[in-house]
Amino acid sequence: MAKIFHYGGQAVIEGVMMRGRKSVVTAVRRPDGGIAIDTQPLPPFATSRVRQTPVIRGVVVLIETLVLGIKSLIYSANVSLEEEGEQISGKAAWGMVAGSVAFAVALFFIAPLFLTKILDVYIESSIVFHLVEGFIRLAMFVAYLKALTLSSSLRQVFAYHGAEHKTVNAYEAGVPLEVEVVREHKTAHMRCGTSFLFVVLIIAIIVLSLIGRPSLWLMVLWRIILIPAIAGLAYEVTQFGARHTSSGLVRAFLAPGLWLQRLTTREPDDSQLEVAILALRRAVEIDRLEEAD
Repeated sequence: MAKIFHYGGQAVIEGVMMRGRKSVVTAVRRPDGGIAIDTQPLPPFATSRVRQTPVIRGVVVLIETLVLGIKSLIYSANVSLEEEGEQISGKAAWGMVAGSVAFAVALFFIAPLFLTKILDVYIESSIVFHLVEGFIRLAMFVAYLKALTLSSSLRQVFAYHGAEHKTVNAYEAGVPLEVEVVREHKTAHMRCGTSFLFVVLIIAIIVLSLIGRPSLWLMVLWRIILIPAIAGLAYEVTQFGARHTSSGLVRAFLAPGLWLQRLTTREPDDSQLEVAILALRRAVEIDRLEEAD
């Protein structure tokens, strides 16, 4: 029996990217109202056998998401700037991604550690120390997402994020990919990146507690070194949860991640749904043609 393939993607500027088995499709609303489509084959590492290895595949998927995501973002940004005649270079975009990753590591892994160290004299237990650090990390993450919702420029992106989820939910429900049908589905999805990041922060509490309380700089170093392992474990937990949604315990564990998606998704309009549907249709069509050959 063939293994079920899970389609998914991400919102980009004025559009949606969908990943298929062999290709990645990006659909973007042009300034003139039309829809631009870009189809690219997946890089070799995205379809390699290492992608099937537990834990390691989580790291591969994370790298893949960054690589495919930035390429789709560059494409969508350049399409949206057509009327202005501007272009964003790949070098500039990759520089922004590198800066964003460094910022995320500093904000969500290093800053909570230093804030917790302020309370170090009041905390005797290593377990309590890591629980306090984890709580601070989670609080900072929620506050950061809340701050993003205040940006008017991101509201369109969040709406396309909702369109992406609705479209994938409709496809997985086996219903026709038509705007009036997809519109009725939820903007939340179990395999969303927001839920994944929430699980990352929970797994981080467990993994980092195993290293105890060495010197401050060793703790900083471990927090950087262990990020791939934490991401790999979080990926396995997220995938397990998506496969066992009938379990009340699993749903309870993943519920906060689904709740957080209310901050990163908005209800899309029909024109945004149209873009997401077109992207997924094209990705599915390419896969079916590949299977037929």
